[in-house]
Amino acid sequence: MRGSDQDSGSLFSYVDLEARVSADHPLRPIREIVNAALERLSAELGALYASGVGRPSIPPERLLRALLLQAFYGIRSERQIMERLEFDLLFRWFVGLGIDDAAWDQTTFGKNRDRLLAGDVATRFLAEVLADPKVKRLLSTEHFSVDGTLIEAWASMKSFRPKDGSGEPPAPGSNGGRDFHGEKRSNRTHASTTDADARLLRKSAGQEAKLCFMGHALMENRNGLVVEACLTRADGHAERVAALAMIEPRADRPNRITLGADKGYDAEDFVNELRSMNVVPHVAAKAKGSAIDARTTRHAGYTARLRVRKRIEEAFGWAKSAAGFARTRHRGLPRVGWQFTLAMAAYNLVRLPKLLARPA
Repeated sequence: MRGSDQDSGSLFSYVDLEARVSADHPLRPIREIVNAALERLSAELGALYASGVGRPSIPPERLLRALLLQAFYGIRSERQIMERLEFDLLFRWFVGLGIDDAAWDQTTFGKNRDRLLAGDVATRFLAEVLADPKVKRLLSTEHFSVDGTLIEAWASMKSFRPKDGSGEPPAPGSNGGRDFHGEKRSNRTHASTTDADARLLRKSAGQEAKLCFMGHALMENRNGLVVEACLTRADGHAERVAALAMIEPRADRPNRITLGADKGYDAEDFVNELRSMNVVPHVAAKAKGSAIDARTTRHAGYTARLRVRKRIEEAFGWAKSAAGFARTRHRGLPRVGWQFTLAMAAYNLVRLPKLLARPA
């Protein structure tokens, strides 16, 4: 049974959390947008808990607000979030807990995560934040940029073992060593025993290969806000496949739109597919064998789009440094993808107070 998100308060409490948070605190406009988005999601959240029986659950709205705080402040674990909720009045105010309300146990996140995954709540939340009337006016509907980034999996290289069961096991102990010299390893013959969805990939020549996933983001070019995000297994074609999937719903309009991207997207099949969708491919051209020709490069907008598209790296940089997403906290493609999408929504929310404060 879904719990109520209404504040209960306490008869003998003299601490007003609303008064303790300054009027100009940056979390105030963020909380307003978050609450409006969750209000629009209320019916969908209710449907996820409709079949439940027994005592009321922790309201999913509070779980989501707590997870957003985890991203805002780079808190590594859900246990640490609950520790902060015990003594931090700002956290209690943002989540919706009264001064005398008991914080829930961190295991509640795990018990409710499957429900939130099944409802694709992270994607819906990102969409509802962007649908806010104050936010919607900030978005471009014609010019976009796309990129992907590697996210290190929560799996050791020692777990990357032959699929046929052969190979030398690690030495006994909590962190037993293993000799990889002379062993050829690839995703075709090996898999991680810790996270089967993780893939071995190196970012570029000369760098070490890691077990990782690939996160993808589509950004609108006016203010650099992420309008869609997804996560895939890491391979050489994932970026282009994900880009086509994200831009296709936005290409169904009378006027052509543009899509900026780096040289990794400069492939003939990708460029031709964009043109068939009526999307102008503002892709950085490779020095040799480029699929981008003078039809595109002769326009002044091409150079401008290439300059703007670099801003998408700011979203990835913030998620990995400030939000602690350089290495995922979870295992499995669905859970890591859910957390990545929520991190991109948190990035938008962090930027919105300054954007909304600008004169129209």
